[in-house]
Amino acid sequence: MTKSLEEVHQSVATEHKKTGFRKILAFLGPAYLVSVGYMDPGNWATDIAGGSQFGYSLLWVLLMSNLMALLLQSLSARLGIVTQRDLAQASRETYSKYINYVLYFLAEIAIAACDLAEVLGMAIGINLLFDIPLIEGVLITVLDTFLLLFLINKGIRKMEAFIIVLVAIIGFSFIFEMIFAEPELDKVIYGLVPSIPSSAALYIAIGIIGATVMPHNLYLHSSLVQTRKFDRTPAGIKQALKYNFIDSTIALNLAFFVNAAILILAAATFYRNGMFEVAEIQDAHKFLEPLLGTKWAPVLFAVALIAAGQSSTVTGTLAGQIVMEGYLNLRIQPWVRRIITRLIAIIPAVVVILIYGESVTGKLLILSQVILSLQLGFAIIPLIHFVSDKTKMKGFHISKTTQVVAWIIALIIVSLNAKLVYDEITSWLVSSSHPIFLWVTVVPIAFGFLGLLLYIVFKPFIARAKSHIENHSPHHLKLQYAPKETYSKKNIAISVDFSKADEAALNNAFELGGIEAQYTLIHIVETVGALMYGGHVDDHETTIDEKLLLEYKEMLSQKGFNIETELGFGKPNTVIPKIINTGKFDILVMGTHGHTGLKDLLFGTTVDKLRHKISIPLLIVKK
Repeated sequence: MTKSLEEVHQSVATEHKKTGFRKILAFLGPAYLVSVGYMDPGNWATDIAGGSQFGYSLLWVLLMSNLMALLLQSLSARLGIVTQRDLAQASRETYSKYINYVLYFLAEIAIAACDLAEVLGMAIGINLLFDIPLIEGVLITVLDTFLLLFLINKGIRKMEAFIIVLVAIIGFSFIFEMIFAEPELDKVIYGLVPSIPSSAALYIAIGIIGATVMPHNLYLHSSLVQTRKFDRTPAGIKQALKYNFIDSTIALNLAFFVNAAILILAAATFYRNGMFEVAEIQDAHKFLEPLLGTKWAPVLFAVALIAAGQSSTVTGTLAGQIVMEGYLNLRIQPWVRRIITRLIAIIPAVVVILIYGESVTGKLLILSQVILSLQLGFAIIPLIHFVSDKTKMKGFHISKTTQVVAWIIALIIVSLNAKLVYDEITSWLVSSSHPIFLWVTVVPIAFGFLGLLLYIVFKPFIARAKSHIENHSPHHLKLQYAPKETYSKKNIAISVDFSKADEAALNNAFELGGIEAQYTLIHIVETVGALMYGGHVDDHETTIDEKLLLEYKEMLSQKGFNIETELGFGKPNTVIPKIINTGKFDILVMGTHGHTGLKDLLFGTTVDKLRHKISIPLLIVKK
């Protein structure tokens, strides 16, 4: 199998001479990338709607959601740290192929819904700050694809720094907004007491939960924590769990502050002035200056909105790659993945805005968050199962108390969603002029998803998980080698990827060098994690690849060949030239899979980009 975010796997060192606060700092970062999903534009829409309609009364929902998020994200981090697998990979180990296809589809819907919120949020921010029409603002958001790719190429620490700067911009903006708004502190405290004023408040509350506890963040966090390399003894794992919990606590409490600030701002300005119907971000922006008496309030609001949308889009793309690689063992080029994800979000946004006008963006944002909430059970339930499994967690499974709390959270979320779905379908059946159509389409689909939910709840209790993910690598490679009399090459590099192409590459290399030559087998770990974090990534795939490379070395050494190995991390067309140009090789031999055209576009081609960067001959061998 391949590691999640392979390009950055174990790329941030936490050991060596770091102690105390510096050691904690080395672990800080993943939760900040995760936390931006908790303050994206979708949160703004639900928080503004909740604050303007119900004042401070839904603050408790935000607090409850934040506590839920903290527990669930810590479970996600625990899964990644202990098992070196992300949530998608663990699901692929546990469930059947067809169940995983459905879970993958649901995860992609959640990511698309999240991206829709980010597209709309950034477009609204651009519209408010620069007076650019909303449709054009939506189209401009395509450009952040290139910013993302630029950041990934600069490394994970720079990306984390970029995200933290954006989060700081959002945080400082709302500190000033709170100063301008002067909220009533006694009512803020009273808002922390649980209450649901009406059924409309329930819809908003479910939207808030969906906006706060995001399914894709659970996949993302379980992968990002694998970017810290640490001593994998029980004491080292225990320390990593502690520091990552600190990281999560700080980052998610910051996200809670931002969300609470948005809701309090809406309550202190709109609800207090009797403006109960302000649910659109644009309306909120328009009324801030006259109500708060300062021109800086709407400017800071728009700047923070753009920062929220931009920071969230980065993490949404990474989550999409993790989900695709984990569930399907399929890796496509990041820019292709990003454009596909963005287009899935842009097309419905453009269509809805063209048909219904700009006034529906708030409703579209809230709907996207409700969709996210509906997907939550399908991510949370497998996660709870995995971190409760003594065998899978190697003694670091969660306690019975934590299991009970986690299952209560899952029950609350699933129950709220079930009520929402039931109420919606019932209202459709009552108001529809063709209820038969709904009975034969919508109702069976709803029962199908209910059946799937029950399946993933009970399946791990009654069946053992597979102990491993099948690897496509040829473990029993049998080389037929016929010696020649003379050989021209003495130091040969061979690129291997543990596919059937390796056999042809190795045989051709041996024909060039014979028994006397020195051979270096080069394999590049190229998951998203390795791309971002380089050689410090420490996930399951890196472990597997290291093991396979050593198996190749042992097998070929037994046949009499002089074999060395080199494991690289990142893009092959970038990393292989660095290895080649710093070594003393006579030739590089590569196997090729022979795909062309569209497959090259989707999966990338290494050969064309590589041959211009190396200073020695390149032999390309087709399998």
